[in-house]
Amino acid sequence: MTATTTAQRKVPRPRADALRNRERIVSAAREMFTELGPDVPLDDIARRAGVGNATVYRNFPDRDALVREVVCSVMDRTSEAAEQALAESGDAFTALERFVHISADERISALCPMVQSTFDKNHPDLEAARERCEELVTELMDRAKQAGQLRDDVGVGDLMVVVAQLSRPPAGTDCLRSDRFVHRHLQLFLDGLRAPARSVLPGTAVTMEDMRTS
Repeated sequence: MTATTTAQRKVPRPRADALRNRERIVSAAREMFTELGPDVPLDDIARRAGVGNATVYRNFPDRDALVREVVCSVMDRTSEAAEQALAESGDAFTALERFVHISADERISALCPMVQSTFDKNHPDLEAARERCEELVTELMDRAKQAGQLRDDVGVGDLMVVVAQLSRPPAGTDCLRSDRFVHRHLQLFLDGLRAPARSVLPGTAVTMEDMRTS
């Protein structure tokens, strides 16, 4: 047995309670960032998560680390929704619809103010989560296009920016009051994506790269 292998086996695994605490912190942060914006005090997040302040700082040494983890978490959950939709063998557009509604419930638009903050947008974890999400959504849309159900002149950026715009009002407003309209308005948007298209869209299909560089 090599020394490297021995060293690797000696690395302790995180305890189950430590992992649960980390998950509680990320969940609480996601909720509070959505409700109050990205500047909510970390002490308040600790109270919502039911852990001590030291536990938060032990897992996340600064705000940027926690924000990045929340962004990656939401992207991962969105990717999982896309994977589930791709695994369905039925109607391609129905699968796309289901993905859009689930993505809206993740409140992905709550990430916008955080992504525009000062933390490292090129962090490897963030880039990996973003690339996985974009690839899966592209595959989901391509499948609907190949089935002749989704208009050809829309891109992933078109889809995700509308989901973001419709899925929540600005942070700090009464999100719950607006929730009852979200899925109704999303369905109106989805109906406009169906092929054959009833109009010609101005401009060209929007990619996620267009969204990042605009």
